[in-house]
Amino acid sequence: MAGLFDKQEAQARRQAQPLAARMRPRTLAEFVGQQHFLGQGKLLWRMLHADRLGSVIFYGPPGAGKTSLAEIIAQHTQSQFCKLNAASAGVKEVRSSLDEARRRLETGGRRTVLFIDELHHFNRTQQDVLLPDVEEGVVTLIGATTANPFFSLVSPLVSRSRVFEFQPLSQDDILGLLQRALVDRERGLGKSGVPALPEALRFLAEVSDGDARRALSALEVGVLSLVGSGQPFDIECAQESIQKKQIQYDRSGDSHYDAASALIKSMRGSDPDAAVYWLARMLEAGEDPRFVARRIVICAAEDVGNADPQALLLAQAAAQATDFLGMPECRIPLAQAALYVALAPKSNAALLAIDAALDDVRNQRIVPVPRHLRDSHYAGAKQLGHGTDYRYPHDAPDGWIPQDYLGIDRQYYEPVPRGVEATFRQRLAEWRVRRSQGVPPSGPTAASGSSPD
Repeated sequence: MAGLFDKQEAQARRQAQPLAARMRPRTLAEFVGQQHFLGQGKLLWRMLHADRLGSVIFYGPPGAGKTSLAEIIAQHTQSQFCKLNAASAGVKEVRSSLDEARRRLETGGRRTVLFIDELHHFNRTQQDVLLPDVEEGVVTLIGATTANPFFSLVSPLVSRSRVFEFQPLSQDDILGLLQRALVDRERGLGKSGVPALPEALRFLAEVSDGDARRALSALEVGVLSLVGSGQPFDIECAQESIQKKQIQYDRSGDSHYDAASALIKSMRGSDPDAAVYWLARMLEAGEDPRFVARRIVICAAEDVGNADPQALLLAQAAAQATDFLGMPECRIPLAQAALYVALAPKSNAALLAIDAALDDVRNQRIVPVPRHLRDSHYAGAKQLGHGTDYRYPHDAPDGWIPQDYLGIDRQYYEPVPRGVEATFRQRLAEWRVRRSQGVPPSGPTAASGSSPD
C-alpha cells in the first residue's frame, strides 16, 4: 500500500511541475540542440563515451538546456546528482556537498556530479573552495552560467574545466519540442484534447528566442486555458499566452559589450540595416542612450574620418540631442546618425596617423621644434634666430609655401582614395613632391618673416 501511495505522490508532484520541467529530456537521444559539441564525434560526445568527463562549465543563455544536460550526464555516467544554486548557497552548503561526495566515493565508489547553477554568483572565496576537490576528481563539477566564464570565474577554476558554450535553440528545435509536448500523454499535453494550429506553433518557436522554457510555458498556458472549449490553440491565443519578450542584456556583462561591438562593426562594414537593428536591440534592452551615442561618435571619427567629415558633425549633434531629448525621442537622431555613419565612405587614416605619431613620440627621440617655427613674440627671439626664417603661406598666390614643419622626414597621414579624402590624397601628394623639391608657388613670393607668427 505504501508503494502505491508513493507512486501516487510522485505522480502528483510531477503533474504540479510546469510543462517545461516535465518535458525535460531524460536521455542523450532526447536532448535537442548543441550539436556543435554534443553531436557524434564532437568533444563532449567523445568525453562521455570515453568516460573521461572531468569538470565542465556550461555557458549560454537561459532555456538552452544547461540543467537538463547536467542531469542527463549524471544518469549517463551513473553518478549521484547534487544540485546547488550559487545565488542562494554559501560556503557551508558547498563544503557539505563536497564532504558527502568524498564519503560516497570512499565507501561505495560512486561518483558525484555537482551541478552549480548560476556559478558566476559565487565570489572568489566560494569558487576557491571548489578547487582542491575538482582537481582531485572528488566531484565532477558542472557549472552553469549565463555570464562569460573567462570574465566572471576565477582563472584557476576555468583552467581546470572544459568550457562549452551553449547556443540558443533553433526555431526547428523549438518547434520539435512543442510538437512532442502536444502528443506526450504522460508528461505533456496529450490528454488535453486541444489541437494546435501549425502557424501558432511556428509563432512561439520564432518569438521565444531559442528559449525552450519560455516556449513550453506559453504553450501550456494557452492549451490549458482552452480545455473543454472546443477551440484550437491558434496564433491569437499564442500571442496572448506569451509574455512580452525579455531581452537578455546585462549592462555590465557580455551582452552589453557584444551588442556595442556589433553596432560599431556594422557601421564600419557599411551595413545600415544591421546597424539600426543592433541600435534598436540596445535601446529596447534599456541601454543608456548616451553610451550608444558615444559609440557612434567614436565610429564616425575612427572609421569615417575625413572621407566624410560631415559624419562626425552629425554624430556629435545626435549625442547632444540625446542629452537634450532623452528616450524615447532620442532614438530618432541616434538612428539618423548611425545610418549616416554606416553609409558614409570609410577611412581610418586619421586613426592610423595619430597612433603612428604617438608611437614615435613615446618610443623615438623627441624632435625639437625647428627654429623657424618657434615663437618670436618676445625680446631676444630674433637674436636666438627663432622664427626669423618663417614664411607666411598666405603671402603666396596659392596659399602654400614649401617649408619644413617637422624637422624629420616622416609621413603619418595617408588619405584613402574615397570620399573627400580622395581630394586630400591628390592634394597632399602634390604638396609632398613640391616640398621635397623645394618648388616655390607660382607667381611672386612674399618676403620671409613679413607675416604673423
